Amino acid sequence: MNVWTRFPPLRKLNTMADDKNTQKKKGQINIELDEAVAQGTYSNLAIINHSVSEFVVDFVNIMPGTPKSKVKSRIILTPQHAKRLTKALAENIKRFESAHGEIKDYEKQPIPLNFGPTGQA
Repeated sequence: MNVWTRFPPLRKLNTMADDKNTQKKKGQINIELDEAVAQGTYSNLAIINHSVSEFVVDFVNIMPGTPKSKVKSRIILTPQHAKRLTKALAENIKRFESAHGEIKDYEKQPIPLNFGPTGQA
């Protein structure tokens, strides 16, 4: 089951297209998904950083035996949207586990993250 959570826009710009769309049902949104994006990007590591005004989530695909990996996708969120995403993921995990059983979190080997020279004191 796919459950999508819509993040409300930060601000709404009125356009002529909006006037035509007011005839459609309120609360519906038309989202286009092009072929390249529909293919998706596999990630087995997410690196999360934040500042006062934003959360930055870098998605990485680390392959066994490969000493170097690149960020495949970066998503930048406001703190409010990051919190909504957390709630949406928690709700979807709850629904998934209700249908398919508990997701086991296996012990993982520590991943060395080398993003440049190491600092020395």
